[in-house]
Amino acid sequence: MNRFHEMTVFLAVAEAQSFAAAARRLEMSAPTVTRSVAALERRLGALLLVRTTRSLRLTEAGQRYAADCRRILEEVEQADDAAAGAMAAPRGALSITAPALFGELHVMPAVLGYLRAHREVSVRTLLVDRVVNLLDEGIDVAVRIGALPDSTLTAVPVGQVRRVVCAAPAFLRQHGVPENPDALQRYCTITAAMEGRGPQWRFQQDGEPRRVRVDSQLTVTSFQAAVLAACEGWGLTQVVSYQVARHLATGALQVVLRDFELPPLPVHVVYPEGRKSSAKVRSFVEFCVEALRRDLAALP
Repeated sequence: MNRFHEMTVFLAVAEAQSFAAAARRLEMSAPTVTRSVAALERRLGALLLVRTTRSLRLTEAGQRYAADCRRILEEVEQADDAAAGAMAAPRGALSITAPALFGELHVMPAVLGYLRAHREVSVRTLLVDRVVNLLDEGIDVAVRIGALPDSTLTAVPVGQVRRVVCAAPAFLRQHGVPENPDALQRYCTITAAMEGRGPQWRFQQDGEPRRVRVDSQLTVTSFQAAVLAACEGWGLTQVVSYQVARHLATGALQVVLRDFELPPLPVHVVYPEGRKSSAKVRSFVEFCVEALRRDLAALP
């Protein structure tokens, strides 16, 4: 078997930590991928992967070999791109994912600006409020909000956002401003109950994170709906600062409990290692990073 092909298959398994996921990414059958890795291990005389019924992990030799494969394959791709002129002319299909509302407000303008300058690139966006597995779903670039787990993804920081509590000024004039998170029990509140999130709001008090249970009279399944209700004077809601930036700027909403906010959430542009050698990925990452840094720096 071609050694470059062996390296490609092994690296896909190492990055996905799954034979099945690697097979989907490579459009091969899982048994073929498994046989390829087994044949590679026999040829090298080294165990590269430790397999159990529940997990797959690289051995020390496997980690070194994966790093070498990644470097070699990236250099080969760069050589191919340079010969084809692709490093100077981005072209082809690009897949991008981001959180739904953040994607609509900040990533889509960057995508449109990029497409105006690169007519030979096509873009598919996946704007969803879940963490997308880039390797499994064939994504080139992602925007992530919050702490990043250790992974093989390359991450470029672009700024930060805050988790804030806000309400309409008229509501606060009528009901007063809560002095601490425990006072929320005396107020009408609006909770965006997304998947995996319960009726608890998160704060920091006396240097420690804490969760406060709120019994909201109004519970919605989107942050946009929570913001709309808050603008209408229904009550207090906890959202992320970018979701209400426009309303804060116009005075439609006002932030309260600033002294109890958690540390800001970092925002990153991420992509799988090795992908930046592609002209389309490299140029879009550079364009998107600049645009998002500018946008996030301007948030209230």
